[in-house]
Amino acid sequence: MSAFPGSPRLLKGGLVLLDSEGRVIQRVIPLQYNPDTLTRSLQVMGSGPESGDRLESLRLKGPPLESIKLEAEIDATDQLEDPDNNPDAVNLGIHPQLAALETVVYPASADLQQQNSLAGLGILEIAPVEAPLTLFVWSRNRVVPVRVTEFSITEEAFDPKLNPTRAKISLTLRVMSTNDLDFPTKAASLYLIYQQQKEQLARRGSSANIAPFGVGGIT
Repeated sequence: MSAFPGSPRLLKGGLVLLDSEGRVIQRVIPLQYNPDTLTRSLQVMGSGPESGDRLESLRLKGPPLESIKLEAEIDATDQLEDPDNNPDAVNLGIHPQLAALETVVYPASADLQQQNSLAGLGILEIAPVEAPLTLFVWSRNRVVPVRVTEFSITEEAFDPKLNPTRAKISLTLRVMSTNDLDFPTKAASLYLIYQQQKEQLARRGSSANIAPFGVGGIT
């Protein structure tokens, strides 16, 4: 079905995986359909009045702990209507799209095999496998390093070969801030740009005019 010619181009959200230094793009995983809702929660990193220290009650220890939750859908219906041009959808359903998302939270099998080989050689102090740097991209105002903390899949329809053809994905992402990242790294730089964009937007969305509150002044 063709779109109205005057309609704006719809951008997609999704994940971008880079090498651990943030220099090389390894994979791009766009969401097939942008979710209708996106839930964000911010936990303030401050001392608060409960600390009992009045001098510390207004201090912020760092950026808040931010979590992002979203639900996305993957559906092979359109591809199955044109089987000649979509052989993967016919033979595999949406397995490839699910695997692209699932393997974000898996260590690479080659790394596991290498660790096992090192263990067999008596090398016991083996560092955990380092994951790629994952970015959540939701418009150019939100390009932020994240870690996937929860991931669930509900498969809702299957083809005759029992390949899933429709599924709902639930993702919980924890934003990685300068509390988590070394300052000189690319990931920390991306986070700072994300925060600076918030500060720029905040200046557009607020003012120093107190008149709308109906009070003459605060001081």
